[in-house]
Amino acid sequence: MSETNMPIIEVKNLGVNIKMDEGLLTPVRGVDFVIHPGETLGLVGESGCGKSLTSKAILGINDKKCKSTGEILFQDDQGQVVDLLKLNPRGKEIRAIRGKQISMIFQEPMVSFSPMYTIGNQINECTRLHITKDKVKSKEITLEMMKLVGIANAEKRYDQYPHEFSGGMLQRALIAMALVCRPRLLIADEPTTALDVTIQAQILELMQSLQKELQMAILFITHDLGTVAKMCDKVAVMYLGKIVECGSARDIYKNPQHPYTRGLMGSVHKIGTLKQDRLFSIDGTVPLALNLSPGCGFYDRCDSRIEGLCDKVDPTLTTCDGSHCVACHRCNRKEDA
Repeated sequence: MSETNMPIIEVKNLGVNIKMDEGLLTPVRGVDFVIHPGETLGLVGESGCGKSLTSKAILGINDKKCKSTGEILFQDDQGQVVDLLKLNPRGKEIRAIRGKQISMIFQEPMVSFSPMYTIGNQINECTRLHITKDKVKSKEITLEMMKLVGIANAEKRYDQYPHEFSGGMLQRALIAMALVCRPRLLIADEPTTALDVTIQAQILELMQSLQKELQMAILFITHDLGTVAKMCDKVAVMYLGKIVECGSARDIYKNPQHPYTRGLMGSVHKIGTLKQDRLFSIDGTVPLALNLSPGCGFYDRCDSRIEGLCDKVDPTLTTCDGSHCVACHRCNRKEDA
């Protein structure tokens, strides 16, 4: 395989375990995915499914109590493949990658900036650390990116503190910080949550533009299934720490196989539905990933469960059509028939 066809990141059997007095908490259990240059993978699922812990494990910024297992193979800008889980989370090797080659747009902009420093100072820190030590040049680069993400009057905003920004403006500043070094892999965790629809479209177009220019890979984490359809080439549906269905965005949207995926799709308002029509809802909530039983994690909420099988055996991710994979006993039975 040529270097250009090699994946930028390949996650193999990733697990995140947390030891507690009550037992072993396993919020991420055997996650696998691959992202190639210029490709966007959408990671979707309810809150509590383990999406953010998965993304933070890539950067090595999970809490010390979190023990990560498996492999995270990253192709750096020198063409070398590095297992990120083997690097010291506080060492020079990961620091050279974190923020420059892999950057992240965090979910909560209000707590992502220090109140003690100006916005420009904090964005400029990335520029001076990874691009240039020249103060004038680094400020120019920072201001250019602030303007690109739609921060009006960037020269004035550069010297303002986080409390002087609205939530949406902080979100844009956070996106500027993530993109200023033009990373090889961008992890976007709910990147447009605090933005209005018009600015959302501008930010998504900016991300797509930079992606084409740099062949940047994107791991896009969101609850907005409409945004996933617009942004993503591939989709991985996550439930209770595992990927239960994955495939191309077209396959997932046109022909969802897993009962959980069908439930997510059914909960989206569609053009043509009547005002009085109720959206579909999945009964129950995501259970706590503590001392889990051996069966399927979706068993208690599934309307297609098979008694005596789904509660006893956890289904494996199986190919059902081309690159479309699903972890469901009923779906697998259909394929065998």
